[in-house]
Amino acid sequence: MPIETVNITTTTLSLDYYLVAFDANGNERLEPTGFMSEKLANILATQPITDVFFISHGWMGDIPAAKEQYTKWITAMGSRAADIQKIKELRQSQNQEFRPLLIGLHWPSKPWGNEDLNAQPKTTSYDTSGSELNHLIDEYAQDVADTEVARDALRTIFAASIEYANPPETLPPQVNQAYEVLIKEASLNEDAEDGASLNLNPENIYQSLIAQEPETQEISFGIGDAADNKILDVLGYVSYWKMKARAREIGSTSGFKLLTQLQKAAAKTVRFHLVGHSFGCIVVSSIVNGKDNNQLIRPVDSLVLIQGALSLWSYCPDIPRRKNLPGCFSSILKDRKVTGPIVTTRSIHDSSVTKLYPAASVLGRFQGQDINFAETQSEFPEYGSIGTFGIQGINESISLKMYNCDKPYNFQAGKIYNLESSEFIRNFKDGKDDDAHNSIDKPEVAHAVWAAAFGS
Repeated sequence: MPIETVNITTTTLSLDYYLVAFDANGNERLEPTGFMSEKLANILATQPITDVFFISHGWMGDIPAAKEQYTKWITAMGSRAADIQKIKELRQSQNQEFRPLLIGLHWPSKPWGNEDLNAQPKTTSYDTSGSELNHLIDEYAQDVADTEVARDALRTIFAASIEYANPPETLPPQVNQAYEVLIKEASLNEDAEDGASLNLNPENIYQSLIAQEPETQEISFGIGDAADNKILDVLGYVSYWKMKARAREIGSTSGFKLLTQLQKAAAKTVRFHLVGHSFGCIVVSSIVNGKDNNQLIRPVDSLVLIQGALSLWSYCPDIPRRKNLPGCFSSILKDRKVTGPIVTTRSIHDSSVTKLYPAASVLGRFQGQDINFAETQSEFPEYGSIGTFGIQGINESISLKMYNCDKPYNFQAGKIYNLESSEFIRNFKDGKDDDAHNSIDKPEVAHAVWAAAFGS
């Protein structure tokens, strides 16, 4: 996959980017000219790069969607001529000529998405016989659990989705059992980033789907044109947790290895800035955190979490009322794995993280936890995202409103900034607000990303 060109007319600075693609198992894809990671390491070893921007998309990103999002993000970054001039002057004062290297990390995060640039659009017919069904099972198994037992369970689920034109009052016993098998095969019962245990209950999910309010139904886990089929929507919740687990696994292993490789190749003066969106915030947090608390060659210089679909307690050293359980990314702060600022955005107009994220989180936890924020006077809920509340449970965070582009932030190294961004991260059209989860290619958001780099 060659360098991706972004046509920007507002600046003479080249902001083209390299796309490093991983498969579902975290293996880097081999390009015709070799591995992209090796090409990037060579660039860092031989060219006077000053700043590396390492970007990760979030959930629902196949290759075409990832490239589209990166083009929009980088176009917004390139539109900020004043910020580009400021970082040029800043690097010049440090006896460097500003020269960035932009890297877009792709990880398959769209269940049953298009990972082949030449692939045809997927059929939405759910015929339960013949090669078409086998093809569907092949696709779905790759993103949930690719075992023969899982495939048999998927066959049962697809068959039921055809048999029941209208949703039954409860999941049919054979479907409930099939989902229990699928969840077990997917190995979803792992530790979450907020320290709680997963326990997906198919019947609980199904009942929640039936009872969903109209505005919540618009934010569906549905599969293509089958979004109104509640039996298949349960499969969407299973894929949600699978993708969330994949974000953490790929970040802490493959992403960590890639960044380590690039840091080894780069001069010590090169600054590394990580930016994530949605589940991509889990990816970049996991890259910085590593697995089993291993360490990068050196700390990263700034970290920006845009509308993060991860727990507001994930950076917390001692989650409230959780019996001394830390958030899984708490060591990032404890061990100073980010030397510059950490910046988050949050917006009330992001329905995906304000409504869908806590709904899915509640369904994925044991009942009867030792915490119930509804029965206390806590300012924050038990299940909520950084994209809704920012990083909480720590003493060092600073709350600000996202600024207009003409106002400087002056972010300080080692500080955490939660930006209330509802004024700008908004998708208002036809007289109403639609989900703004992906409405992040705004100049004000780009201004905050540049400001984080200034503060490193």
